[in-house]
Amino acid sequence: MEPVEESPVSKNMSTRKIVILGSTGSIGKSTLDVVQAHPDCFDVLALAAKSNDELLEKQYRQFRPRYLCLVDEAPGKRLVEKLKDEPVEILIGEKQLAELAALTDTDLVLNAVVGAAGLKVSVEAVKAGKLLALANKESLVAGGPLFPGLCKRTGTRILPVDSEHCAIWQALGAGKETEARKILLTGSGGPFRTLPLDDFPRITVEQALNH
Repeated sequence: MEPVEESPVSKNMSTRKIVILGSTGSIGKSTLDVVQAHPDCFDVLALAAKSNDELLEKQYRQFRPRYLCLVDEAPGKRLVEKLKDEPVEILIGEKQLAELAALTDTDLVLNAVVGAAGLKVSVEAVKAGKLLALANKESLVAGGPLFPGLCKRTGTRILPVDSEHCAIWQALGAGKETEARKILLTGSGGPFRTLPLDDFPRITVEQALNH
């Protein structure tokens, strides 16, 4: 990737340079709301999405990142054409998405990519020693054993930022770990959302994983 002229905000050493992967989804949009509310604290270095080139273009014009990425080729080419006169580098493809997770001057990577595609992003961010804000649960479901060793080797951390795992993290941080004897996750969605309560004792592991 060719270097692009630095934005004025990034010259302020008090700002944290962030990469938001999955910026057009609900978590990505919420993160950008926080950035908008605290413009002196954050400098958006890169934004990425799967296919929503229209919203990604709007986000670019508001936050002026140095890099954009779309995984799908057709919307990526449309975005290249629409922003051909802008000082931004536009990447296309899953491999390029993972490259953004390891940008040298990044302070924080938010992984809000949907599904198993987020695993490679998480691995690349941790291998590069980036602080990883993780909303992609599939990273830990599919590759959980990889991360303790990688984090120890690079000295970085993973911060949970989505739903249940963030709630558990905050709850445990509010007191002593020895105060928690058990953690219960409720089945608020997924395959059992409409299942009668009387049928719950007969739920199998295979049924639970089929979601």
